[in-house]
Amino acid sequence: MSRAELAEAVCGWLWETTETKYELDGHYIAKLERGAVRWPGAAYRSGLRYVLNVADDSELGFVPPGGPGIVDPEPGTSSMLGLEDDLVQSGDESVALLAPAEESNVGDLTVEQLHTDILRITQNYLRTPTKPLFVRSRAVRDRAFRLLSGRQPPNQTRDLYATAGWALTLLGWMAVDLGRPDVAESHTRTAWACAEAADLDDLRAWVRATQHTAAFWQDDFAGAASYAQDGLRYARGSSTLFLASVSAVDLARSGRHAEAREALAIAKRTTVRTDVPELGGPFLCTPERAAGIWSDAHLALGEADETLKHADHGVALFEAAPHSARNFGSERMVRLQLAKAHLQLGELDGATEAVAAVLSTPVEYRVRPLIHRISEVAALTRLSRHATDPKSLALHDSIRVFIRHPASRATPSK
Repeated sequence: MSRAELAEAVCGWLWETTETKYELDGHYIAKLERGAVRWPGAAYRSGLRYVLNVADDSELGFVPPGGPGIVDPEPGTSSMLGLEDDLVQSGDESVALLAPAEESNVGDLTVEQLHTDILRITQNYLRTPTKPLFVRSRAVRDRAFRLLSGRQPPNQTRDLYATAGWALTLLGWMAVDLGRPDVAESHTRTAWACAEAADLDDLRAWVRATQHTAAFWQDDFAGAASYAQDGLRYARGSSTLFLASVSAVDLARSGRHAEAREALAIAKRTTVRTDVPELGGPFLCTPERAAGIWSDAHLALGEADETLKHADHGVALFEAAPHSARNFGSERMVRLQLAKAHLQLGELDGATEAVAAVLSTPVEYRVRPLIHRISEVAALTRLSRHATDPKSLALHDSIRVFIRHPASRATPSK
């Protein structure tokens, strides 16, 4: 592949996934090859990783300013800078849309393109810069509601409500990842109204899953458990596995250990129907994602050995998955569960190895739950029997550097 062809392929992929036009050309590729540019913007790095089928930036020879392990915010178009006001405003907008969502407004549209947009966003979430996907999700939501103000057959009305509901659920999930679970509640409240209007159980289940997640990251474990258990009434595909699994974590963290063990046993016996279409991304629970959730439940139950077993199995499944289907966001969280289990068992080297794979996460993908989880690992290094060990101190310091630059504070990337 020539430089020009590589540049064209990257720009084509970025346009397909973000609908943003980039001006990468063969001359810029030549600069990368010469080392004149050693740390291109987040969007270009994402595109190059995808087209060249590599897992991380180091395989491409890219080195962040300050050297490996230190990733400073960088200029460009794909970051979270200035998104705080947009996050809050978008939540207010979703609340304003609650009334029309509960009415029987109709619109005229074939919704195939809107559904394609939703599918593209879910499958590229945490694979490409978040801001264009956030903007696109809000645009899909707004377009669906505009169309609902017109006239169309009842089946298209339901399709439009479904599209709006999925877009709102995506906005809710992104709000949680960007550190605003309270804003997520605004999105998901209206998403539930859309799911009711569309009479779509799969959407109902994933709205409940997102509401669970918002409650969980506000330490409302009882509320999270209630959402998860209600969602199971509607779950059909892999949402069944996700909701059954997270329910066990919620119950364990609420101190209801007997119920948690029962829920965990049910989750492990759950089989996923293969005849239910899945959107992917956050709305897909694979066996490896479930194994990571089970490891979290066992950790909350004080069972570090079981945590280690399930987390290690989950990581192995992630590593065996095709690159194009690998959920790197969930994989990072499972690796940190692995680190926590190693620390509780006094195995410092194992914890260090597990965390090392997470420390290379690009700034734009350092979502708030990841920052929270890796901070828990840092806290455990101070409580472990190796607290004064130089390796433990080095691990703690590397995590402190990592958490200084969460995704919600990253500057825009080229």
